[in-house]
This record gives sequence, structure tokens and C-alpha cells, in this order.
Amino acid sequence: MFLKVTDLAAAIGVDEKTVLSWIKSKGLPAHKHDDRYRINRVDLLEWATNQGITIPPDIFVLHNETSHLATVTEALLTGGIFYDLFGDTPETALREVVSRLHLPTGLDPEFLLQTLLAREALGSTALGNGIAIPHVRNPIVGQAGESAISLCFLKNPIDFDAVDGQPVTILFTLVTPNVKEHLHLLAKLAFLLHDQPFQELLHRTGSEAEIMTAIRALEESIIKK
Repeated sequence: MFLKVTDLAAAIGVDEKTVLSWIKSKGLPAHKHDDRYRINRVDLLEWATNQGITIPPDIFVLHNETSHLATVTEALLTGGIFYDLFGDTPETALREVVSRLHLPTGLDPEFLLQTLLAREALGSTALGNGIAIPHVRNPIVGQAGESAISLCFLKNPIDFDAVDGQPVTILFTLVTPNVKEHLHLLAKLAFLLHDQPFQELLHRTGSEAEIMTAIRALEESIIKK
């Protein structure tokens, strides 16, 4: 689960000094072992998502991982796309989102809502340009081991304390059965959201068919690279 500074630098195409500067001055979490920094993949993804830095999804795949990991397309088919959700604050909007999530039996929706709000209090999950990925540090265990992503379009823009100051109208929320799936899907989703045509499709509130087609095509293009 840990990366060396050299591995991270090589994977994203920057020099080691840049990674070290992120650690020392931009808050990238890292641990020292034998006088060398080690970076946890979960911490890296959390930090990069908040900073708006694109990290190739492959860096989050464990070398010994052999089981099938859900695609964003599969997870979104499970979670669903919802339009015109009401809300005028992050709390009221997230309450609407939680009411539509596929939650396992026994998971209290109110507890989940408070967990999501606590995560927002640590730092906004808004990526900028009106999009946010509200999530928790630990995965939300899904039913029957399935991963789900819900895409919710808000009826009214809401201030999520985004770095660029823009209000949020688009929310992606993850439900995953384990840390590997959580890491995998959050990384791929953050990567896909850096595609400008896809963002434009979201901002014109494309149809469910258009959105699914665009995501499927983007995922296939990643596989071919």
C-alpha cells in the first residue's frame, strides 16, 4: 500500500524534488522509514483529489490484485443517476443523496450522513468547476459485496467551499465493499473527471444514456493506453 518518492515521481512524470515539496509545503501525508519517505496510496488519493492533481489510476492498483475490480460504468449502473435533487446547504443536499444510495442492511442513513459531513469538515471534497465527490475515509460497505456510484444533479447550486469558489451542482458518491474497491473507483472517477468534454456533458445535464456512453468510452480509452 506504500509508495516510494521515486515511484510516485516516475508514475506521474515529475521530479523527486516536486514530490518532496508536496510533502514539506503542501501537506502530502508521508511517513519516514529508514530516513526515506513512504506514501500511503489512500492518503495520496485523498490529498490529490483535494488538490485537483491528476494521478494515473494504475498507480493505485496493487500488484498482487487478481480479483475483478468494478468499473465506473458498472458501479454507476448499480448506483444510478438522479436529477433535480433539492437542497440549499451541503447537509440538506447530502441528506437527499443518502436517501438514494444503495445501503447495506443495518447501516443507519443518519450515521452515514453525519460521517459524510464530518469528512467535509476536514476539507471540501469539491474538485472545482461545480463538481464534488463526497466520500468517507473508510469505505461504505455495500450490499452483497457490490460497489455503487450514484450521480446526483442538484436543482440549485450549493456552496461546498471549493478551492475555485464555484458552487457545486454535481455530486458523485461512492458505496464500496472494501478499501481496494474504494481506492480503485475513487481514483478512476477523479481521473475521468479531468476530461473536459465529459465535464461539459455533465454541466449541460446530459441524459443517462449520454453519460453512460461517455464513461464507457473513457474507460475503454484508458485500458487501451
